[in-house]
Amino acid sequence: MELKKALGMALRRARKSKQLSQEDLTGVSSQTYLSMLEGGAKGPTLEKLDAIASAMGIHPLTILADCYLLSDESLTLDELFSRVRTELSQREDHSKPSTQNSA
Repeated sequence: MELKKALGMALRRARKSKQLSQEDLTGVSSQTYLSMLEGGAKGPTLEKLDAIASAMGIHPLTILADCYLLSDESLTLDELFSRVRTELSQREDHSKPSTQNSA
């Protein structure tokens, strides 16, 4: 399945699982834009995806994970998370950014 269409389906599934209408999300996006996203005609920016997910009370990765699971039906949730976990653990910089101020 095409990625934009899969993302649209994932957005719609997330919204419906929270029992929200498109109108319920008009504080973060217009109903027309949400309809275009859910139909796969448009792709959101990262900031817009974050705002929509936040308005639904879910993490944006939930939508993205569902999107990739929809776009590759042979992929399982465990395989996807295992791959992400491995790739994140193999980064060069394993440390988190320091929050200490050096004065």
